[in-house]
Amino acid sequence: MNHLPLTDLLVIVLYMAAMVWTGIYFSRKNRNTEEFTRASGHMPQWAVGISLYATFLSSNTFLGVPGKSFGGDWNSFVFSLSMPFSAWIASKWFVPFYRGHRDISAYTHLERRFGAWARSYAVVFFILIELSRMGSIFYGLSLSLQAMTGFPMQAIMTVIGIIIIVYTMLGGMEAVIWTEVAQGIIKTLGAVIILFFLFTRIPGGLSQVIHTGMAEHKFSLGSFRPDFSIAGFWVIFLYGIFINLNNFGMDQNYVQRFQSTATEKEARRSLWMCVQIYLPVSMLFFLIGTSLYTYYQLHPADLDAVRLRAAFERLPVGATVDQAKSLAATLKPSDYGDKVLPQFMVTVLPTGVVGIIIAAILSAAMSTISSGLNATATVFTIDVFKRHINKSLSDKGTFRVLLASTVVVGLLSLLTGLALIGTGSILDAWWKLSGIFSAGILGLFLLGIVSKRAGNAEAVTALIIGTLLIVWIVVAPLVPENYGPLKSMLHINMSIVVGSMGILLVGMLLARRR
Repeated sequence: MNHLPLTDLLVIVLYMAAMVWTGIYFSRKNRNTEEFTRASGHMPQWAVGISLYATFLSSNTFLGVPGKSFGGDWNSFVFSLSMPFSAWIASKWFVPFYRGHRDISAYTHLERRFGAWARSYAVVFFILIELSRMGSIFYGLSLSLQAMTGFPMQAIMTVIGIIIIVYTMLGGMEAVIWTEVAQGIIKTLGAVIILFFLFTRIPGGLSQVIHTGMAEHKFSLGSFRPDFSIAGFWVIFLYGIFINLNNFGMDQNYVQRFQSTATEKEARRSLWMCVQIYLPVSMLFFLIGTSLYTYYQLHPADLDAVRLRAAFERLPVGATVDQAKSLAATLKPSDYGDKVLPQFMVTVLPTGVVGIIIAAILSAAMSTISSGLNATATVFTIDVFKRHINKSLSDKGTFRVLLASTVVVGLLSLLTGLALIGTGSILDAWWKLSGIFSAGILGLFLLGIVSKRAGNAEAVTALIIGTLLIVWIVVAPLVPENYGPLKSMLHINMSIVVGSMGILLVGMLLARRR
């Protein structure tokens, strides 16, 4: 630990120890599948609401969002603005649906509506989504800690991953929710502390940040023109609505939370609490990025180390310093935005405070990963093992499979994180992956809910057509210019919108012609 004083290390160690202790404490209650998967339905709504918020606010938000607003503008904040619209739909239809059926898996309904293939399809792609999400979070976490400790990213991922796996496996859903309550508070406090030190080191504070941001168009939400080939306001807004519909309607992480409260009314309130907290806090993280831009406009020489590090990451192993300096001179702010916040923490924040902020980044990562481990282990156990391998498995046997699955999923997410090392913007990488994988699941779910007449044949046909639409949008940038008519004019974030709506509309049309 070359860069961190002992005080900061102690803060981090105490935080990690507290998370492990929480898992051990709740392990005495965690002795059956009901407790592991839904905390026996006795969690208070406020705790579930903060838990949902903590799951939403990952280290991708903590590092990726300031990086985006540092290197660009507030266009990505439109995603946050879309959340209330998705939450309204989810609280009105999705939450009552899941509470009424009481299935712990979000995908059991698809088998009842369209057959076993639909359930299997959703399960496979949910697992892919979770592995990509947890892997990107592992990557973002190790990226920041490497800048402050000098330790290899691989070693950081491994140590943190083992700790997360241990407390998630020991404590089950109750431990996940209560640790996320603490983590939600810590990560929010971390954002406030960073902003405080930024404002105190920028002459004029917030007013100077606003002045610079306005002059440089940093607060822009994107173009309001109805152009769906660029990431303007409407593309991000539609993308956000559909991604959040997928989160609240088909993501096992959230569906399980809806089952952990005593009543449906409390589940709906917990969902709205998540939105009410996340919306203003996400604004704080965009403000951090704009404030960092303002700070480094006043201290441009301090960015040299950031550019040099970003250049080395783009060069092959063994590259010289001169080669890195030459490349660094060509990099734009958007190329190294993810690395600016860690640099500010190491070089500007006082001893002790750095440890608190690192704990906040750890909490941002750990809350989302622990939730993902619990949800993915539940899906594998219920939808794969008990559905296809051993249908008569006892509750005790199911509980053992849940524990083993948690370990396996944790290790796979670590491997995914290692594979992401060297990517550009972690937020862009995650958005592309989630949009591609989520469209088919959401489209099938909406078809099953909206159309009572659509059956197996209509669902299969609609899914095939929807998948072709998604592939068309995703591979369009690779199509040569001389095949212009085959190129999609839509931004890649529109894949989940077009794919989901394509499946729904085609399925409904075919069902009406029966």
